[in-house]
Amino acid sequence: MPLYFCKRTMKFKYDVLVIGGGHAGCEAATAAANMGARTCLITMDMNKIGQMSCNPAVGGIAKGQIVREIDALGGYMGLVTDATAIQFRMLNRSKGPAVWSPRAQCDRGKFIWEWRTILDHTDNLDIFQDQADELLVKDRKVLGIRTIWGIEIYARTVVITAGTFLNGLMHIGKRKVEGGRCAEPAVHHFTESITRHGITSERMKTGTPVRIDRRSVHFEDMEPQPGETDYHQFSFFGPQRKLPQLPCWTCNTNEEVHEVLRSGLADSLYSMVRSKVQDHVIALQ
Repeated sequence: MPLYFCKRTMKFKYDVLVIGGGHAGCEAATAAANMGARTCLITMDMNKIGQMSCNPAVGGIAKGQIVREIDALGGYMGLVTDATAIQFRMLNRSKGPAVWSPRAQCDRGKFIWEWRTILDHTDNLDIFQDQADELLVKDRKVLGIRTIWGIEIYARTVVITAGTFLNGLMHIGKRKVEGGRCAEPAVHHFTESITRHGITSERMKTGTPVRIDRRSVHFEDMEPQPGETDYHQFSFFGPQRKLPQLPCWTCNTNEEVHEVLRSGLADSLYSMVRSKVQDHVIALQ
């Protein structure tokens, strides 16, 4: 039986080059491509496009309004959220409408593949799996980037949405490990290739909650917190949420829990202070 292959030539010169396949990178890449610009999105792992690392939720106080603004401007985050939402709630109902905030819990796996489907079907957009290593600059003008494999990709505009990966450090108590996310490598050198041209850099601390195996949870001792199954959603343009909606569960802490938290507070503060001191050392260098 004969085999047929479809060959697509990879271009290395673009109008827009987007580095990082997270939420911001996906929006930047699709926005540029939909405006007619020849666009390339570079990501370290094409299987983790739009990865929901810290919390499988979209929206909340202030952030929920931003998602709707993105939707009004023609972005996709609201559409992706509604397509993969497993619970929607309007927060702050007990207060005035001015501070009501939409929030959705999403299926993390479906969220990634919904974004991949959109990117794969966006005209003018290529996805390239690689890691940026050097910003190419000539006469104070950005020309493109060089990857860790020595590939040079040129573009009139370079958008960097690398998130936590640039010289990323992860702190757990008094221990630290280099990485952008758990079990994923940090990106070295790229920050330095930017700062040598006069752009300053700082670290922003994020926090990631632990994952809990539902088999270890006593749901009978908890209170169910159902979502809203009415007309509310994020996008003003897309169809109604389609996945089965699931409840959240709430429980109360006690003094024993507070004591455990207090006993580890010193380690948490130690990591924060050490990270800040290290930032100043890097800046001085």
